[in-house]
Amino acid sequence: MQNRLNIGCHLSAADGYFHMGEEAIRIDANTFQFFTRNPRGSKAKEINKDDIAALTHLMTINHFAPILAHAPYTLNPCSADPKVRDFALMVMADDFRIMENLPGNYYNFHPGSHVGQGIEIGIDLITDVLNRTLKPELETTILLETMSGKGSEVGSRFEEIQTIISRVEQSDKLGVCMDSCHLYSAGYNVVDDLDSVLDEFDHIVGLKRLKAFHLNDSMTPFASNKDRHEKIGKGTIGLDAIVRILQHPKLKGIPFYLETPNEVEGYQEEIRILRAAVGEI
Repeated sequence: MQNRLNIGCHLSAADGYFHMGEEAIRIDANTFQFFTRNPRGSKAKEINKDDIAALTHLMTINHFAPILAHAPYTLNPCSADPKVRDFALMVMADDFRIMENLPGNYYNFHPGSHVGQGIEIGIDLITDVLNRTLKPELETTILLETMSGKGSEVGSRFEEIQTIISRVEQSDKLGVCMDSCHLYSAGYNVVDDLDSVLDEFDHIVGLKRLKAFHLNDSMTPFASNKDRHEKIGKGTIGLDAIVRILQHPKLKGIPFYLETPNEVEGYQEEIRILRAAVGEI
């Protein structure tokens, strides 16, 4: 069925890409997110061409939205330590290579933490990594994730995201992934004033850059600068506000990816709840 809400969750790639596609269909998802490697950053599993071909066919006949690869959480492209930055560059370059086996999909990463160097230096270091890894022939869209602002994180303000984009030579390869928990924790009131949040993003970055949305409730209050995801409807954002995000006309067609503290069966129930809330069940 086409024109349904594009929603999925985080799935494990341990049993292969096609298995993730099958699992998504089983839980009534039409997209999914995954790690290209262990989330702590170890060596990536080599691509099986037959596995990729099977997934691609499955996605086509089931009208999947783009799938989203997530960089390991340990990457910090704006670390003060050159070895940590070099590791981020190496992993991201290899992940971009892997994703070219799935052209037209998305790769998401956390901009990083400047660890006391300051936002400007952090942004310079992030753009340096992107300028060294992004190539004109790349067919994957690389997404900067909006962050909650904990510690010395870069990317909790729309202005920081836009500055990074503006300094990248291959900026046409870049997009943005919003995160409902991160936005709310960073002081963007998606509960009471979603229209203004989207208008501000459009004015600073441009809604044409918004390619994906992590859908999470929050364990912590508004503007707490914490990154504590909660199950849908169990946190300070609440189910009603999350449904308003799903139904906002400016977000029509955007794929949503659940990152709530769940196993697959929990994701299945959240997808059922959300599809019912928007009238799809």
